[in-house]
Amino acid sequence: MAKYRMVRTEFWKNPIVLEEMTPEDKYFYLYLLTNPHTTQIGIYRITKKEMAFDLGYSIESVHSLMERFEKHHQLIRYNPKTRELAIKNWGRENLHKGGKPVMDCIVSELKEVEDYSLIQYVSEFIHKEEIRSLYEAFYRQKEMPVEMEEKEDDENEFCEEFDDTLPTRFTTRGQKEKEKQKEKQKQQKDLYPSIDNNTHIANPSLSNDDVKEIIEFWDTNGFGFTNVNAKEQLLSWLDDSSFLQPKDMIVKAMKIACANNKRKLNYIIGILKNWENEALLTVEEVDSYDEKQKQYRPLTESIPAGRAIPREFELDLSAGEDG
Repeated sequence: MAKYRMVRTEFWKNPIVLEEMTPEDKYFYLYLLTNPHTTQIGIYRITKKEMAFDLGYSIESVHSLMERFEKHHQLIRYNPKTRELAIKNWGRENLHKGGKPVMDCIVSELKEVEDYSLIQYVSEFIHKEEIRSLYEAFYRQKEMPVEMEEKEDDENEFCEEFDDTLPTRFTTRGQKEKEKQKEKQKQQKDLYPSIDNNTHIANPSLSNDDVKEIIEFWDTNGFGFTNVNAKEQLLSWLDDSSFLQPKDMIVKAMKIACANNKRKLNYIIGILKNWENEALLTVEEVDSYDEKQKQYRPLTESIPAGRAIPREFELDLSAGEDG
């Protein structure tokens, strides 16, 4: 199904667009408003690498434009950790109509937002009261004190206010963090056997399932069963990297190393560093980037120099001479 984004003609009469923006700024702003990653709520996830690829710019140019739009024009906010971008005036320009289909779409997309401060940022410029209240409900849920989370009656009252539009209750980030912490504590009781005698490897802040999967893959694929130091360096990427899926990224790098018959720590680290430099932080981003590279990779064919000689041709030096 095709997706459309509306840009009003008043866009060109906006004083900021008219007087302050360069032609490059206007082009970039239109891209932010209409690119395929945009959503109904004005908050969407996109990497700077994707912007550069779509626009045909260098990553440095995108960095410069993003900084200009955040600090000078003050029209967007960007969270570099979650890769989420919010457009300040999105609600004022696009969110004019309510109704159940629209509200259901907004609820569905708001649930996917990780940085709740971006929800508040966009909500401040929504004129329609019904929609603005929905944004504020999500943001207020984030600010609820911990003790209120434990009071079921209070939570029920809060959710009932939005029964018509919110079929499922919110789960606060605080609750999620508590559940994750409890799960990690349970996992500490069942360490992977191969690291029982190397307690310095098992960092308490790491998930033992992640540690187990990485070491198991290392040991069973010929990287060096007794090379504890290499394992320790590799496991440090679970905590020290900027990846959003550190375990999955490490395992993917190890699989690539196996496919190329390069079962060495330095080769794996090189792959991980390249991904960080390219701002590829999830397996999906790596796969998408690789796919795009394949599509735009020029086909190279070797062209023989000189005139082609048929394979069946045989040179007879005595041809034309008499006995």
